[in-house]
Amino acid sequence: MKVTDGRPLIGTTDDITPMVRWLQIVAALVILIVAVGGITRLTESGLSITQWKPITGAIPPLTDAQWQAEFADYKKIPQYLDINGPAGMTLAQYKFIYFWEWVHRLLARIIGLAFALPLAWFWYKRTIPLGYKPRLLALLALGGLQGAVGWWMVSSGLTPEAADRVSHFRLAAHLLVALTTLGGLVWTALDLKNLRVGEPPVHITRFGVVTLLVLLFQLLMGAMVAGMRAGYVAGAGWFSLDAWPLMQGRFFPEGVDWSGGFFHALFNDPYLTHLVHRWWAWVVVAVLIVMARRLRDRRQRIISVAIHMAFGLQIVLGISTIWSGVALWLAVAHQLCGALLVAATVWGAHALGRRDPVNLLSAP
Repeated sequence: MKVTDGRPLIGTTDDITPMVRWLQIVAALVILIVAVGGITRLTESGLSITQWKPITGAIPPLTDAQWQAEFADYKKIPQYLDINGPAGMTLAQYKFIYFWEWVHRLLARIIGLAFALPLAWFWYKRTIPLGYKPRLLALLALGGLQGAVGWWMVSSGLTPEAADRVSHFRLAAHLLVALTTLGGLVWTALDLKNLRVGEPPVHITRFGVVTLLVLLFQLLMGAMVAGMRAGYVAGAGWFSLDAWPLMQGRFFPEGVDWSGGFFHALFNDPYLTHLVHRWWAWVVVAVLIVMARRLRDRRQRIISVAIHMAFGLQIVLGISTIWSGVALWLAVAHQLCGALLVAATVWGAHALGRRDPVNLLSAP
């Protein structure tokens, strides 16, 4: 093993393989929390815990008095005052939404520990390859940022002037930071796989940048749709052409509020946001098909197939979500598949940046 100033430069399989597995596990946990976040949003659970307690908040209420105190805090926010209170929410119903938000936050804590503790161990053992410490610290910082953005998002729904939901802009920021972290984890794990066979870190190509930006815009619009609950505005009904590909029977929906101008409507009007999200998806598909073809030309058929499967399933789930009237399990599956699509696209962009077209999936 080559060593520079006590730090592995190339490393051995015994040194690097545990780090690759570690990053893959953390990436899988991020994908899981994206799915749980979808459940939290769709069950309107995100505002059920009205305080941010990073340490003590890991323990849920254990006594009836503690539950009553948590419920009393929830009764002060607009979501209860305007929606759930008039609907007659019971303590049992409150416990249900509390459960999903608590699971979401607990999983976030687990991810933080699953990243930070092994990182400290690898650092202590001096097995982190040269040049990777700043990148791993950046990923750790992204995890911390995600927690802060999560509370920033929740706090937008707690103030007296808030509506019955969080800011869709903050929700989009929360989701995009999570998916950016996922992309960084996948890319770093792939670079470490390269290192095992003596290859340098991969530099992304221009086409890779374009592809990721096209996908990023689609993810942003999808988060906006979720935050504004714009999935409902198209109509519903299985195989109803009036709901998809049309919206309420029209290609361009009625009711778009243009009073603030185009860009205000693009990011604030549920009709226009939904319309752009559903048709920009085909721009994403076109770019990903080009990526997949290029990967096949480089003998990366497995990655090409993964990308095709991810975007194909994502399209089917998106349409089915609309036709179902935004059924919870379909909407969550759509969000989960979006995270898998990010991982597959990053995998493809990384492969296109390699000088050696050997498939890393077959590497030991």
